Amino acid sequence: MVADMHIHILGICGTFMGSLALLAREAGHRVTGCDVNVYPPMSTLLEEQGIVVVQGYDAGQLDPEPDRVVIGNALSRGNPLVEAVLDRGLAYTSGPQWLAEHILHDRWVLAISGTHGKTTTAALLAWMLESAGLKPGFLIGGVPANFPVSARLGGSPVFVIEADEYDCAFFDKRSKFVHFRPRTLVINNLEHDHADIFPDLAAIQRQFHHLVRTVPRSGLIIANGDQVSVRETLAMGCWSEVISSGQQAVNTYRLQQRGDAHVLTGPNIEAAELRWAMSGAHNASNAVNALLAARHVGVRLEDGLAALGSFRGIRRRQELRGEVGGVEVYDDFAHHPTAIAATIESMRPAPGRGRLIAVLEPRSNTMRLGTHREALPDSLAGAERVWLYQSPGMDWSVAELCAVLGSRADWRDDIDALVQTIVAEARPGDRLLVMSNGGFDNIHERLLAGLAERRTGASMP
Repeated sequence: MVADMHIHILGICGTFMGSLALLAREAGHRVTGCDVNVYPPMSTLLEEQGIVVVQGYDAGQLDPEPDRVVIGNALSRGNPLVEAVLDRGLAYTSGPQWLAEHILHDRWVLAISGTHGKTTTAALLAWMLESAGLKPGFLIGGVPANFPVSARLGGSPVFVIEADEYDCAFFDKRSKFVHFRPRTLVINNLEHDHADIFPDLAAIQRQFHHLVRTVPRSGLIIANGDQVSVRETLAMGCWSEVISSGQQAVNTYRLQQRGDAHVLTGPNIEAAELRWAMSGAHNASNAVNALLAARHVGVRLEDGLAALGSFRGIRRRQELRGEVGGVEVYDDFAHHPTAIAATIESMRPAPGRGRLIAVLEPRSNTMRLGTHREALPDSLAGAERVWLYQSPGMDWSVAELCAVLGSRADWRDDIDALVQTIVAEARPGDRLLVMSNGGFDNIHERLLAGLAERRTGASMP
């Protein structure tokens, strides 16, 4: 594809598609797009980069006709814009295929895969490579605080990508990551998720094994050696060098907690202490896998460890959105029971501090189907208070979950009522941890506004 073509992206505000839009624009193409769920930070980022986003899927946006239509996996047959593309015989492709053909085909791809931790690990790896002077390209499913964008072409052969197992498009049901052809592959973990397209864990393992099959013999796989599901996947066949990381002694590289510190040991590493701002064993595991991936492209361990100290995290990953009257409001993308539990555990208050109040929107397709609802009580156990939102279109009632959690849990099916109730009961020292993989109707700013009004004595609207 030559430069300066008009590319129109359907579903542009998704984290992957929005990042792809940035790469296409940087490569010299004219990029436009459309979506129905337009919310920050991606909508803001696209606007800042001068990319026009149309609200909705009206077929009129194809006039004049773009040179190529890139169709996101949220769109299906019956969508008026999809039908118009097919009826007119326009050139179309999926996001992962476009990326593979026009961005990744001649790069050293470092792919970060797994059910959890992909965004943090990919952003951290990109920052380690940047700090080492390698000027990596990257595509990250979030907005890293160390970079002004979520994706860029970079100035060297290395390219870091968040490798998602979700499908590509209505016409390509393979996992996105089979298009990426990594030379360095990280498998952070592997659990059942995306229940709308994967019936069980075995189905996901098959897709991950398809990914393993694409790694060259001269490549490297960095795998979570603590998880049986990962070991089973590699046992299906592997043709590349594998090193394992985790807490168990059998791993090539072992992560141990010594007091308040996390320490890495392994071949030629006696005791490397991880010093950075992020907390929790899951984040320490992400850091180790990023360090090992960086080493594969020549970054010294000590340089990778130094970059940890200046890593500023990801928007929507335990991100403090504001504080009013001693009440802090945090935003987090957690939407799987394991990620929810890990986030809560890492944010549990020290003795004498206020409560940790979890506010959860079960929004993902898997959550809406209720696949993980039996695991949610345990994942929310670390929060002193739990609020749940019954969003439209759910196949189950969050009241069932409240019944299991008891008096410390409650729910609402109206955002205004949810905000008013939380604001009324919040106390100085409390931390409100809002968890959703969507915009949650801008609840973070509404909570902060409500807290401010309460503080000044104004009435809630």
